[in-house]
Amino acid sequence: MATQVTAHTERGFSFLRTAIVLQTLTLFLQAVSAGLLLTSSSGGTLHHVGARVVYGASMLYVLAAVLAWKPGGGSLRPVWHASGFLALASVQVVVGIAHVPAVHVPLGVLMFGLSVLALARR
Repeated sequence: MATQVTAHTERGFSFLRTAIVLQTLTLFLQAVSAGLLLTSSSGGTLHHVGARVVYGASMLYVLAAVLAWKPGGGSLRPVWHASGFLALASVQVVVGIAHVPAVHVPLGVLMFGLSVLALARR
């Protein structure tokens, strides 16, 4: 029985790590598309689509954190981190739509840094 729980928990943590990798990668691509936004006409479309992908990746991170926590009864900390990150992504969307680059750009850098930190912890 203990082997079954351990294998299930390891899969949960593997899914969590995959979700964090995906989130970090999408945030990096958002930074690239932001640069394209400044230099080409297609950058705006890429950045707009990328924002939806980042938001989806943040939701996937929350789901993965809950799935990693619930079966194994592990720490609730990853769930709090993922939920906080989803809240930051929500603020990022709002300030992006409102065209407030003074908040949008530093918040994007902060989000990327936090995602890399979460990845380093896993």
